[in-house]
Amino acid sequence: MSRQSKQIQTMSDREVLRHLYVTQGLLLIISSGLGWFLLDGTSFERMWRWETATVVLYGGGGALLVLALEFLLLRYLPKEWYDDGGINEKLFQTRSLPHLLWLCLVIAFTEEWLFRGVLQTRFGLLAASLIFAVLHVRYLAKWFSFIMVMLLSFFLGYLYAWTGILWVTISAHFFINFVLAVHIRLDYLQAKHPED
Repeated sequence: MSRQSKQIQTMSDREVLRHLYVTQGLLLIISSGLGWFLLDGTSFERMWRWETATVVLYGGGGALLVLALEFLLLRYLPKEWYDDGGINEKLFQTRSLPHLLWLCLVIAFTEEWLFRGVLQTRFGLLAASLIFAVLHVRYLAKWFSFIMVMLLSFFLGYLYAWTGILWVTISAHFFINFVLAVHIRLDYLQAKHPED
C-alpha cells in the first residue's frame, strides 16, 4: 500500500470528503482562470453548446462502451490489478445515492472543463490526456490502473475532438463514474448484509 493510500485510510469520512471538494474546487478555479486567459469567446461558446442527440449518442454510447469493457475486465482480471489502496471504496461505499450522483457530477464537470475544455482545446489531445493521467496520482504505482486511466483519458479526448462539445465528455465521464461508484456501494452493502 502506498503512503498516499495509507494516509487516505486513516482519514475520517469527513476529511476524505473535504479533500475531494477542495481538490475539485481548486480544479474549477484553475480551469476558469486558464480558460479566461487561453480561450477566445468563439471557442468557449462552441464547446458549451447543447446538442441532445450528440450528447446521448456519443456521451451515453461512449460511457456504455467503457463500462462494458470495465465490467468485463473486473470479472476476469485479478483483483489486485484494480487495487488503488482502497481510495475509491473510502470515497464511495458509504455515500447515499443522491450524494454519489452529486459527487460524480461535480468530478465530471470540473475535470472535463479543465482537461478537455481548456487544456485539450489549447494544447491538444496528447498533452491533456497525459496531464489527466498523471494527476490521478494514486494510479502512478499501479501499472494496469494507470494504463486504464490513460486509455480513458484518450477516449474522452477523442470524443471531444470528434464532437467539439464538452457536454459529451462531461456526460460520459459522469455516467462512468456514477455506475462504478454505485457498483462499489452495492458491493459494500452486499458484504455488510450477505443474507439479503
